[in-house]
Amino acid sequence: MPQRVTQGMMNTQLLTNLNSNLKRLDNLQNQLATGRQINKPSDDPVGISFSMRYRSEISSNDQYQKNADSASSWLDYSDTILNQAGDVIQRVRELAVQGANGTNPPEALDAINSEMKQLYGQLVQIGNSQFNGKYVFNGQTTDVKPYTEATADKDATDTGDIQFEVGVGSKLAVNITGDAVFGSAGSTTNAFAVVKNIMDNLSTGNYQGVSDSIGLLDSRTDIFLEKRADIGAKQNRIDLTTNRLKDTGVNITSLLSKTEDADMAKVITQLKTDENVYEASLSTGSKIIRPSLLDFLK
Repeated sequence: MPQRVTQGMMNTQLLTNLNSNLKRLDNLQNQLATGRQINKPSDDPVGISFSMRYRSEISSNDQYQKNADSASSWLDYSDTILNQAGDVIQRVRELAVQGANGTNPPEALDAINSEMKQLYGQLVQIGNSQFNGKYVFNGQTTDVKPYTEATADKDATDTGDIQFEVGVGSKLAVNITGDAVFGSAGSTTNAFAVVKNIMDNLSTGNYQGVSDSIGLLDSRTDIFLEKRADIGAKQNRIDLTTNRLKDTGVNITSLLSKTEDADMAKVITQLKTDENVYEASLSTGSKIIRPSLLDFLK
């Protein structure tokens, strides 16, 4: 038996279709306004899961880049102060060579010793260098000054590493301990001890003692150069890591864009099409609703 189609059924179907058209228009207008095809989870449940994962990876990648930048700054600063320490030791050596000359009168030795004291103080100051408020030569104990002028040759520094995570499971130690740079506390090869010993020998006129210390200064200079070479190697690694992180960031951002961003040309075309459909629906609806009781009686 054929089903009877009533005016109420036609009206209900018309309103349902109009609401459906309006919903599509609203969705397309929202995409056009935001530039994104996913504005809420219900727009694309699968796509939103990929989007969230990409955003998480981008956030992690950005943090790794910040860590790499911080590590690079720390290494650059360490290289600078090691260069300064090397300059101080070089000047100490020049003065030691002058002081080892047995023809120097007492006045000359006093003048050399006076400058030597200033260099010693400068070396201690370098040992207490701070980067962003942190003592760079005291291991993980960055809030404690590692050296004092009175006891620098006997001061032991913390040996802990300061590590920056620059990738998944990839950590890099960027600090150099004071013991590794200036020598172990109480050691005769300790840079502070060597300079003190030279000053004592200059005070007593012990030319041979001053001469013997020159070799120790050369050994300490070699250590400074070795540590600077190590810093350079780490800096190269940081540069390579930074470039890789930037490339990774670009790739993930591209994937996120493909997942979230709307194809504007496609959206505009579809919007115009749906607008025409909606207007046609309104026109058709006006003809369906128009009949009155008199039309039925005819």
